[in-house]
Amino acid sequence: MKISFYVLSESKAQDFLGFICQLTQTALNKSAQSLLILIEDETLLANLDTALWAQESTSFIPHQCLSDNDNKSTNDRDTDDSNVATSEVSAPVLLGNHMPADFNGIVLNTTTRPVNDFMAATNNSKPSRVLELILPDATSTQEGRNKYKAYQQLGHNLTHFKV
Repeated sequence: MKISFYVLSESKAQDFLGFICQLTQTALNKSAQSLLILIEDETLLANLDTALWAQESTSFIPHQCLSDNDNKSTNDRDTDDSNVATSEVSAPVLLGNHMPADFNGIVLNTTTRPVNDFMAATNNSKPSRVLELILPDATSTQEGRNKYKAYQQLGHNLTHFKV
């Protein structure tokens, strides 16, 4: 698995949603694989959902929010049909706080945890690539270092870019 760390400058961090949208569009343009954006912050998830729909008409980013119910067993699911079941995923970009079963696309990780933590909680997920975002603050930098070490110990191919 190839893992790329994007160390954001102050200006990119100030437009965090814009950078995520730009990176998402770039990933879609360069690959036919689906993209999962892992987000544990509900406010960020809602804001990103809005930002992806509000992109320029020439760079529309079709996406789908995964329901928390997708991460539960079938017996635990609500009967509410408005929730998106993992088996019904059809958009090239997914937003959620978990990894769907059998996911093998690209993961853009906005969480504090390495993607391997999410892979361990699901069935047969083997992302081809991971994009990690590091904000220019001490906490994000330390979390990035911790993730880098975890990935390095697992023998993954690591690169980093200052943007």
